[in-house]
Amino acid sequence: MTKQLITFEIADKRLGVDIMAIREIRAWTPPTPIPHAPAFVRGIVNLRGTVLPVVDLSDRLGWDAIAPSPRHVIIVIQIGEQMHGLVVDSVNDIVTIEPAALQPPPDLGGGSSRHLSGLIAVDDRMVMVLDLRCMAIDGDALLADAA
Repeated sequence: MTKQLITFEIADKRLGVDIMAIREIRAWTPPTPIPHAPAFVRGIVNLRGTVLPVVDLSDRLGWDAIAPSPRHVIIVIQIGEQMHGLVVDSVNDIVTIEPAALQPPPDLGGGSSRHLSGLIAVDDRMVMVLDLRCMAIDGDALLADAA
């Protein structure tokens, strides 16, 4: 059974998430900072009456933090019962993949692949497919990441 991914860019890196987790893609809106939040949490925005935490995905993955501008977008995803916004440079395509084509991420030590469910080649480029369960922000995850 095929699976569809939304692919997007952060700097020169291409990533993807399961299209079924996407609720919407919206223009950049400066979030309201929250005291004592981890550095990767930019703050919150009001999404039609719902408080939406906004995550700098680049920072969350251990890369350089994004300096957001009006050209950036927020991908609104749902993980379980919670919605989160992921700040990315741009959204690319919807791609259809065969689950068998998804390769496991290499274990490079230090938890380097804990945020990935796999890798797939699309148009001669590697796409890192995110494991959204590792992106969830809850009390336990915040405490673990802040430590």
